[in-house]
Amino acid sequence: MAREQVTIGIMGIDQHENGAIAVSRFLREAQMEVSYAGLFNTPDTLVDKALAGEADVIGVSCHSWEFLHYLPELMRRLKDSGRDIPVVVGGSVLTPADRARLAELGVAACFGAGADAEQIVDTIRRLARPGVTRREAEAPR
Repeated sequence: MAREQVTIGIMGIDQHENGAIAVSRFLREAQMEVSYAGLFNTPDTLVDKALAGEADVIGVSCHSWEFLHYLPELMRRLKDSGRDIPVVVGGSVLTPADRARLAELGVAACFGAGADAEQIVDTIRRLARPGVTRREAEAPR
């Protein structure tokens, strides 16, 4: 049975990774395959890691303002790759204006500080389902 594959990373010089590590842990506990890309990614490196790992969802962890700078390029790079991978953003402070901007960019979901783990797992599962279904159909019988 295919499982959800998630790539989680932090872009720019943001060094606050506790949230990304915690989310990675509870996604793994929910039986998802998680590739933690770590700190200091660029949009190109994060997309490359997600493509190499055949990610169904990309999670961007943010604590500082930098994600607003990098996400347009990440979304462009994903579009150019020809892969339709949903992007989820999670972090400490996501203002209503930030959320509106992320929606305009095509970000599939946003989770602020204190988000419910079960809600995150359910959202990732729902977003990952098309990729999981594709891999199940392609699996040798």
